[in-house]
Amino acid sequence: MVCGAERVRDETHDLVGERFGGVPLVEGYGATEASPVIAVNQPGHNKRGFVGGFVPGVSERIDPVEGSSEGGLLFVRGPNIMMGYLNEAGELEPPPDGWHCTGDIVTLDDDGWIRIKGRVKRFAKIGGEMISLAAAEALAAAVWPEARHAVLALPDPRKGERLVLVTDRLDASVEPLVGQARKLGLPELTVPRRIVRAPEIPLLGTGKIDYVAVQRMAEA
Repeated sequence: MVCGAERVRDETHDLVGERFGGVPLVEGYGATEASPVIAVNQPGHNKRGFVGGFVPGVSERIDPVEGSSEGGLLFVRGPNIMMGYLNEAGELEPPPDGWHCTGDIVTLDDDGWIRIKGRVKRFAKIGGEMISLAAAEALAAAVWPEARHAVLALPDPRKGERLVLVTDRLDASVEPLVGQARKLGLPELTVPRRIVRAPEIPLLGTGKIDYVAVQRMAEA
């Protein structure tokens, strides 16, 4: 089974393995601009939590991100990368020197396998540190796996930004999140200090979280 579009949760890996006799889920990674594949695991070389190695012909560049101590912003170049975007005048604007910015912050292991840390837009800058909103969501999911969670960054006059957890877990509180963060060795900046409890989390037609609607909920 080959999966893409969204990160496969550990619970899904475990469930499929139990129900289908150990059949592995092989994750890949791509973008429309890359026609669309950038990397993929292999049946004989499949690492959970990674999206695989780069397909042949694709070159990578990882630029540092201010405030982020782990990983960097991924750029890719190769024969599968699009010719460019059309601007408002209908003119083709190619990627600078052929490098397409994926918008993803990644790390590479010794095999060159990619682990996605999050989207650039899905990071908050708190007290000068880059904090992954996806990591904060994963923290909440580890505490309340049966619920749905969304973490946003809202302006904070003292620290620049702050994390807000919007969840349909109606008895959610900060203390279990702090305990789980300590258990996992995560910085306490990863813990949302404000929680908005909602009867349900709005979704898009694709089934993904509607972050625009969630943002309105948090701001209200």
